[in-house]
Order: sequence, then structure tokens, then C-alpha cells
Amino acid sequence: MINIALPKGRLGEKVYALLAQAGYPCPELLEDNRKLTFENPEAGVRYFWVKPSDVAVYVERGATDLGIAGKDILLEYRPDVYELLDLQMGRCRMCVAGPADFVDDHAQTLRVATKFPNIAATYYSERSREIELIHLNGSIELAPILGLSDVIVDIVETGKTLKENGLSVHAEIVPISARLIANKAAFKFKSSEIRALTARAAEAVAERSK
Repeated sequence: MINIALPKGRLGEKVYALLAQAGYPCPELLEDNRKLTFENPEAGVRYFWVKPSDVAVYVERGATDLGIAGKDILLEYRPDVYELLDLQMGRCRMCVAGPADFVDDHAQTLRVATKFPNIAATYYSERSREIELIHLNGSIELAPILGLSDVIVDIVETGKTLKENGLSVHAEIVPISARLIANKAAFKFKSSEIRALTARAAEAVAERSK
């Protein structure tokens, strides 16, 4: 059995549909219930609903063999896992945003508000830019509006929220999408099964992109 952590919510439902298309269905998962574990012995798969931000933890520690995590989570927390496949779902961008008329004065320390301090620190370190990190957990757009920060580093999907709050994108750091990840030990001991699933999932991704 291959144990797979699915992120709760719409993304997880889309990923499950992809994996079912690839030959790993579990009809029980679609039933109206509050269960968190589902299995299909015939397909050799067992699914678990997991909070999206916790998927990488379950995979890294071997509680599950595989999981689906956003590239943002992988870059921010750097779990010791294998990244097997870009599922091309949940696409968005990690960006630097701020007031439309903001001009970066390099003579001053740049104040950066973000939920992703490691991503922000790495981005600015690579540019030798001195910054003050302000770690927030929500409503990041308020930070520059209230003068708490000069800019923010956050995920941007459509840009609508930024626009409605008088902000705009100043730089794109990295594109973000859902990735299939594997526990390193599981990949060694269940190599043939995991490679087969990855190959079939890749075929399903390619088929959907046509």
C-alpha cells in the first residue's frame, strides 16, 4: 500500500481526481462523511486528509509515503523530502508587492512584512539588500497601508486583493504550484510502486494540459 497525504480543500479534491484518473481511485473518499482515512486495497493506495501546511511534516517523518504540498511550503520550511512531480495545480506566484508609487531607497533598511520569512530573507540576501523582517500570519496587505512595512512578500493568485487595497506587484520571486513529494526511506523501499504512480500521474498531468 502507498500512503498518500492529501491537502484538505479544493486542491486536495482536484489532486485526488488526477490520481484517480491515473489509476488510483478510492470511491469511499467521495462519500459525504467526516473520515480522514480511506483505502483501496485493489489499487494499492491509502489516502489521508491533512491540513495543507502539515503535509510536508507527515511525509518527512514517514507517517505517509507521499504527499502533495505547495512549492511555497517546500521553499519556506525546506523539509527533507524528494520532490517528484509538478502537478501544475494551484498555480500562483510568490511576489514582492507594495504601494504602486513605492520606490526602494537603498540608503534605508527595507521593512518587509510576510508569512514567509525564509523565502523573503533568501530573496533579499541574494540581492545583498538589508531588510527588517516583520513576520505576520494574516492580512499581510494591511502592513504597508498602515505604515508597518514598506513592502510585503506574499502569494499572489489574481492580484485582485492587492489592487483593491491600492497595492501592486513590484517583483515576482518564484512561481508556485502543487508538487508530489516523497519520504526518502519510503522511496527506497517502495521504489517500484512510487515510480509507477509518479509516471502515471505525470501522464495524467500531460493529458489534462492538452
